[in-house]
Amino acid sequence: MISTTCASGRDHRLRRTVSHIIGYASGVFDLFHIGHLNLLKNARAQCDHLVAGVLTDEVASHKGHTPVMPLLERMEIVSSIKCVDAVVVDNTLEKMEAWQQVGFHRLFKGDDWKGTPRGARWERDFAAVGVEVVYLPYTMHVSSSKLRQLIQYLSP
Repeated sequence: MISTTCASGRDHRLRRTVSHIIGYASGVFDLFHIGHLNLLKNARAQCDHLVAGVLTDEVASHKGHTPVMPLLERMEIVSSIKCVDAVVVDNTLEKMEAWQQVGFHRLFKGDDWKGTPRGARWERDFAAVGVEVVYLPYTMHVSSSKLRQLIQYLSP
């Protein structure tokens, strides 16, 4: 993506027509587990360049709890995964803002979002700008929420 400013001072983003596909997968990635790895590997298999967005603590708290691991540590872990080409801070639940920042062609989300009001909004909004929303299989047997509950149960 090339960013230029015209005489009016407006920022114009020029997306080169390239044959490679940029994918975007965002998440909290707290207590990194096999479900996170599955999402990232499956996403990377469907694009040429995978950008992972790691949600800030503030944005992640929309689920009612603050991540156990700090943002910088979560970013370091995700950036170390070989199928991830780049990592960015994701400071909003509004994925159109992430699209403006990254310029991706495919948004990857777990299939637990399919059929939800937010998923329908993503599909509608992104279709208008030529971005495909791809739902990937959710790893049912593990989640950060389940791990958090287990840790609390095992803690003295």
